Amino acid sequence: MAHLSAVSNQVRLRVLAADSTSMTTQLLVDALGRDAQFHMIECASKASAILALVKAEKPQIAVISAQLEESGGFDLVREIRAQSQTTRVIVLLDSSARTTVTEAFRAGAHGVFCRTEPFRLLAKCIQCVANGQVWASSSELQFLLEALAQPTFAGCLNINGGLLSARETDVVRCVAEGLTNREIAQRLKLTEHTVKNYLFRIFDKLGVSSRVEVVLYAFRNGNAAQASRTLPSSSRRLSQSVTAPPRVLPKTPVAIRTTAI
Repeated sequence: MAHLSAVSNQVRLRVLAADSTSMTTQLLVDALGRDAQFHMIECASKASAILALVKAEKPQIAVISAQLEESGGFDLVREIRAQSQTTRVIVLLDSSARTTVTEAFRAGAHGVFCRTEPFRLLAKCIQCVANGQVWASSSELQFLLEALAQPTFAGCLNINGGLLSARETDVVRCVAEGLTNREIAQRLKLTEHTVKNYLFRIFDKLGVSSRVEVVLYAFRNGNAAQASRTLPSSSRRLSQSVTAPPRVLPKTPVAIRTTAI
């Protein structure tokens, strides 16, 4: 019997939760703890305590408020990512404001969850992020694409200190601009087949599985080419991929299938 219990605990997701106050953290842990698939780890709403528990417990998921008692949640996200690469972070937002959404992903979050969304979706959010997906609504993803189009992101990409070749970097720039494979081929004077091969290599090197994830990766690394087209066109074209595009459900968050970013 004890053996069965141990096996059960092994397959449950270890989820660390730290909301903005101790009371709301306890409420969050109690609510999520009713789901048998989660092993909840309650934590004080202090950065030092959270980092210590992440180091000791190695949770698969950390659900962190953007508004902690003593420090900003986004700086903490960066520290968690630096300390534990196996822990994927979901940021709880009071509202889906443009600045908070973009800052959360820039800090390294794998998902954002707004308190205005039905609470039942938080469990699904945790499941998706644990399975290697990125959780964001279509409007939140739009904020990221708009941020990529700003002149402050113009310039050369330098992903992972030269992980990509010069030509692969050119392809990433084109993807960030929302170009189709045919347009990329025309601009770079390549065949469409060659462009697809470059995309497969880029996906493999960056550990992603879609064009949208390439853009998110570039966004997190602080640089992207300035989009030369209107956003609706770029947003629509980014869904075109050498793999199946992510499924977007109306009025619900987008779970983008990917491996670790």
